[in-house]
Amino acid sequence: KKFTDINTALFGNDDLSWTQLDWIKAKSTHQLYLLDSAQSVKPADLPAEVTAALVQQARSANSFFRLVSQMRVAGGTDYIEFIGRIFAGTQQGPESFGNYELRFFDDIAEMRKEIFEKDKEVGLSRMIAGYAWPWASKNDPSEVDIQIGNLGLTWNRTATDWINSPTSLEEVGSIHTVQGYDLNYAGVIIGPDLGYDPVSKKIVFHRENYHDKKGKENNPRLGIEYTDEDLLNYVVNIYRVLLTRGIKGTFVFVCDPALREQLGQNFDPQL
Repeated sequence: KKFTDINTALFGNDDLSWTQLDWIKAKSTHQLYLLDSAQSVKPADLPAEVTAALVQQARSANSFFRLVSQMRVAGGTDYIEFIGRIFAGTQQGPESFGNYELRFFDDIAEMRKEIFEKDKEVGLSRMIAGYAWPWASKNDPSEVDIQIGNLGLTWNRTATDWINSPTSLEEVGSIHTVQGYDLNYAGVIIGPDLGYDPVSKKIVFHRENYHDKKGKENNPRLGIEYTDEDLLNYVVNIYRVLLTRGIKGTFVFVCDPALREQLGQNFDPQL
């Protein structure tokens, strides 16, 4: 309703083509856009063709500038590109990234223990995961949300500034709590929403294990239904974001056995 009301107030009608980008243009004289399409994590984000057109317009006006470095991850651009190749299936074995601590775990409890140790040492160390389990504890705080082997974990109790909340170290944060935040160490759980097909040799999406309603919501307004391949791209982007939150290091645990074996080939347990 609010979307319709805003469109009508700004443009006099509720044309289905209007987006929040149009709102920005309507309410400002100059615009500066910082775009990273690899951080688009849900269907409600601006469509890729819209942002691509924006880039082309900027190029034509000689006002397009590519950012070639980032200031969060100590592993640098090499690490960012490594994560991209991991999910593209083009990475050929382990790499090292200087002092950046990248570790792959077969035991989720051991990874959690290490995150607690890092938090004692340097602070701002948290467990984060893809939205591959229902948020049962939202309505019943006694519920366990994430059960992996003998370890039961709960989702973030708050979505507002979760990282700095008093109970965050004991909890697991979702994409909605960490996008835009920095951590010193991130313990990333790649959940059963992703798997690996050894026949096609590709990462696959398991819709039944993806529990973000907004993350897989179709758009009846525009007559759009999202396929598993569409949603795979969004979920992979989520994990790219999660795996690039850690300034000093990233720890990784993969739930799906076939995917764990496949991705594990690109991590050196000694690093």
